[in-house]
Amino acid sequence: MRQVAPVNLVITSGEPAGIGPELSLAAALIFLQEQADVQITILGDRSLFEISAGLSADILERLKFEECRLAQPAVPGRLNAANATYVLEMLDLAVVGCLAGRFNAMITAPLQKSIINDAGTPFTGHTEYLAKACRVDHVVMMLRASLPAGFLGLQYPHDLRVALVTTHLPLQAVSASLSTPLILETIQIVHKDLQKKFGIVDPVIRVAGLNPHAGESGYLGLEEIEKITPAIMLAQQQGIQVTGPYPGDTMIDATNLSQVDAYIAMYHDQGLAPFKLVAFGGGVNVTLGLPMIRTSVDHGTALDIAGQGVADAGSMLEALRLAYQLAVHEKESQS
Repeated sequence: MRQVAPVNLVITSGEPAGIGPELSLAAALIFLQEQADVQITILGDRSLFEISAGLSADILERLKFEECRLAQPAVPGRLNAANATYVLEMLDLAVVGCLAGRFNAMITAPLQKSIINDAGTPFTGHTEYLAKACRVDHVVMMLRASLPAGFLGLQYPHDLRVALVTTHLPLQAVSASLSTPLILETIQIVHKDLQKKFGIVDPVIRVAGLNPHAGESGYLGLEEIEKITPAIMLAQQQGIQVTGPYPGDTMIDATNLSQVDAYIAMYHDQGLAPFKLVAFGGGVNVTLGLPMIRTSVDHGTALDIAGQGVADAGSMLEALRLAYQLAVHEKESQS
């Protein structure tokens, strides 16, 4: 039975010089028309949002704005380090609201990592920042996209989910950062959140190797033998349906798409290159392991088209839809 209380979603509108503010508003208006039991709060400087005339009273009642003030006026396409703290303030407010139960989920528009670092705050990404804000040692970045029936031979619609052991690291640092405990914890977090947040009773997970051909029995590297395989075996002993390590170039295959609930890659581009080939613009970033629900777009700030009204709100809309689905599932599981 559908809950009586509305689902309260909060959007952080991201880099003010990018497409985040316009996508936040556009996607929110579409989703409010799709779902009658949703209230959406957009965080950001009110000057960045222009409400068109003719919206129904119901939509206007369920669309809220909470203002964070820009340090300096934002110009589309022009980064300004003075506004870096404004972007972080929105994240902090959303986290506090979610942890307090005021919001059921947060959705983040894209931000510009470089400008936050230029302003003097070390910043590697949303995922790492939210983990620290929630005092969680290990979270997992996972991308999800809905694939339609007929795509690559799929008989039925199916979700493609790709999670990462490491996220925003230089490639040369990946091998040294890998360890059996890290890989095992990643598998455990993916397994647990697929059960808890996505409602998948017994998830099927595939894990990639690090080297070409998954190390070729040690001839092309030892990480598979020394770090990855032991983690998979320990997870299997815990009853998790996980297999691997598979060669990175063949792990995600059309013949197994419908049987796998999540793929785990060792590093950013290994997992996200194939994902974005088939789902760019329609994918959603989900942070697993947090004590709250967080989804995001799968693209950047697109400074070159900011303010022109041509940005596609598809990924933001999908992020709202998934956040809503996860929030509803969480509410129903607690009732």
